[in-house]
Amino acid sequence: MTETDRRDGREAPTGRRRDGQRDANGTDPRADGGRPRVAVVACGGTIASEPGDDGAAPEKTGDDLVAAVPAVADHARVTTREVCSQPGFDVRWRDVLATATAARDAVAEEADGVVVTHGTDTLADTAFALDILTDLDAPVVVTGAQRRLDEPSSDAPANLALAVRAAADDRFAPGVHVAFDDELHAARDVVKGHSNALSTMTAPGAGPVATFTRAASRLVRSPERGVAVDPLADAIEGPADVPEVPVVHSGTGVGAGAIERALDAGVGGVVVEGTGLGNVTGALGDAIADAVDAVPVVVAGRPPAGPTEPVYGTPGGAVTLAEHGVTFAGDLPAAKARVALALGLAAGLDAEEIEALFAPPA
Repeated sequence: MTETDRRDGREAPTGRRRDGQRDANGTDPRADGGRPRVAVVACGGTIASEPGDDGAAPEKTGDDLVAAVPAVADHARVTTREVCSQPGFDVRWRDVLATATAARDAVAEEADGVVVTHGTDTLADTAFALDILTDLDAPVVVTGAQRRLDEPSSDAPANLALAVRAAADDRFAPGVHVAFDDELHAARDVVKGHSNALSTMTAPGAGPVATFTRAASRLVRSPERGVAVDPLADAIEGPADVPEVPVVHSGTGVGAGAIERALDAGVGGVVVEGTGLGNVTGALGDAIADAVDAVPVVVAGRPPAGPTEPVYGTPGGAVTLAEHGVTFAGDLPAAKARVALALGLAAGLDAEEIEALFAPPA
């Protein structure tokens, strides 16, 4: 693949090899001011959307996005790859797996970093999935926008430039991150916190990994991969391997019906969003006792921050659920617990390995 310098259209120098060797001509392009190489993997979303009579929809390619934001050339030489053109609310497992493959291929072809452009509705899910699926020696940064490029005060240019800037910085190689509104968040911690605010991406209870100004960046905490298991991409042959994993919510008056219907439908596993520390109604607790003999059950908490912990007894208390044999999601919200369980089952992990998916990073 020929890399084009987006600043002036000339062919860009090849750059330093990732193993530290110089190019065949014996020169080191970085010595004369060459910039890192960043691959933009385009997946649609608001950042790529255009208005239409039937509502907005993704239309712009990765090339279109890069051309619209010339500031990316201040930080890197950029190439683009197309994976899909989906709205964030309709991303499929095949899109997630293809994005992981595109990121791996880009790094294998000596990209110094990868940016994924994505819809914000499931951006946090895909970022965490990439953290589970890959473990690359280059930064992988996911970004998007709350406002289209054609809308007033669009955040697309700033977010894309920020993502390229972070992807060109090898301090962020450990793990996958999300770049949004001058902050960089760990994929494990980040959630979409507001339906339309520009500062939507937050990390409750954890905070950002780094903050950025026009002139500088500040590392708030050490970047790290968000899971304590080997990357799962090689163990998943395709999207057909990813089983259905529903999320069942506990709350006032919730009975056993949702669990029973899930088992009747032949699901691969169940995530239960409990209340507080991971507690559920008594009726749901009794249903879970029966379900764990058939499928893995993972219990997450409803609060936006804090862990799940077995403290309370009674039929629905987390102490009782632990005795039944559930796995607790720790500090992962139910949406990410679902991603982890589905990918773990697709990779053929055993019970102990699935439990490790929810442990804090090593």
